[in-house]
Amino acid sequence: MTANCRSKSTDNTGAWVPGCLSAWVLGCMVLATPALDAQAQKPTLTAQSMPAAAAAAVAPRPTDPVVPAGYVIGTDDVLSIVYWKDKDMSADAKVRPDGRIALPLINEVQAAGLTPEQLHRKLTEESKKYMEDANITVVVREINSRKAFITGEVNKPGPYPLTSPTTVMQLISMAGGLREYADSKKIMIMRSENGRQISLPFNYKDVAAGKKLQQNIELKPGDTVVVP
Repeated sequence: MTANCRSKSTDNTGAWVPGCLSAWVLGCMVLATPALDAQAQKPTLTAQSMPAAAAAAVAPRPTDPVVPAGYVIGTDDVLSIVYWKDKDMSADAKVRPDGRIALPLINEVQAAGLTPEQLHRKLTEESKKYMEDANITVVVREINSRKAFITGEVNKPGPYPLTSPTTVMQLISMAGGLREYADSKKIMIMRSENGRQISLPFNYKDVAAGKKLQQNIELKPGDTVVVP
């Protein structure tokens, strides 16, 4: 844009100013408008703008567990690894007994012992070998590594996943309740703490009657409830 600086105009005070000044101001306004429009139209990453396949892959499922605070990935847990820009890299992966998961291209990655956030960082670093700016999401689909065990005089002894906070009384209920000749006053919870075994008493009759409710503790992964 050029302007004839020989012409003159007046401002609001009646003073004379060069005509090129008015043209220069007008030109700046015209040049600034596309930049402002581009900034206003800059796309943002939202659920609506994500690829449909990727958005569906990370969408919550009715069977998804409540991930407890401090959760660490363990054997038999199931994870969804979603790459936003490459669906062929995405996969559902079950943590093997050796603690590793298998993914396309990256192959095997150690997952057990890591939090989902730590695994996310590890996968992002590994993916740099094959792509730039990998956008990855780690979704916990099943928690099977956090288990408590119940044995003895219950109807369905065995391991039970701790997919949500679970008390002793709740575990007994999950195991089908006590058998007829169970000694409900001498139930024990076996727990490993700091490398040593401890036992915690549980009196079923007291708790069922609303007494000494502090016995009805929340179970930890690895706890074993023994019903004599």
